[in-house]
Amino acid sequence: MTPRASDGPPALPQPVATPLTRAAIFLVVTINPGAGHRAAIRSFCADLAALVRSVGFREQEGTLSCVLGFGSEAWDQLFGRARPRELHKFREIRAGRRHAVSTPGDMLFHIRAQRMDLCFELATQIMARLGPAISPVDEVHGFRYFDSRDLIGFVDGTENPKGQDAIDATLITSEDPAFAAGSYVIIQKYLHDLAGWNVLPTEKQEKIVGRTKLNDVELDDKGQAHLCAQRSDQDSGRW
Repeated sequence: MTPRASDGPPALPQPVATPLTRAAIFLVVTINPGAGHRAAIRSFCADLAALVRSVGFREQEGTLSCVLGFGSEAWDQLFGRARPRELHKFREIRAGRRHAVSTPGDMLFHIRAQRMDLCFELATQIMARLGPAISPVDEVHGFRYFDSRDLIGFVDGTENPKGQDAIDATLITSEDPAFAAGSYVIIQKYLHDLAGWNVLPTEKQEKIVGRTKLNDVELDDKGQAHLCAQRSDQDSGRW
């Protein structure tokens, strides 16, 4: 998100609401100390769109895109006092033995395309361009698994909003005019006990997830209420 001058043209949103792709890479990095490194990152921000176009031009049907986000502390270092109203460092959550922690990260790159080689090439170019200005913290590769299932065997995301509904759900509008067309993201990683999950009967798995495993149909409200209590016992969050 970047503030725009009050007399300037409307800000263009990043492609946060584009359709799903077959491949993705999530890169989380921290900013290394030094005014020169901060200047290099600000310069890079101005050139990122051109870099995406250059890599994506090799495969016109690859639908390559990249969304760049900044953490609260990084925003202050790079852009000064003007900041989005709801931007803040993740507040840790504890509930019994479960603990959602706040992990390091100043910049997030969400790279998407129909082919992993496009994602990989763009990630390589980004890391080469930023060089000593940043240090990598986490890298996760996403891929289409069989018939769009996740690693626990279920299809997820069928109820995600689409079209204008997706835009309305994700973009800042009149509630923070200086940052209109920006968006917020919370980084989450769930670590599953796959061995324990796989020994559960399908019926119990369905109640945990809240939908049928074979045909992806959501369960009724009673089944969904069971989801909250059960799934929290299966997942451990890292934020």
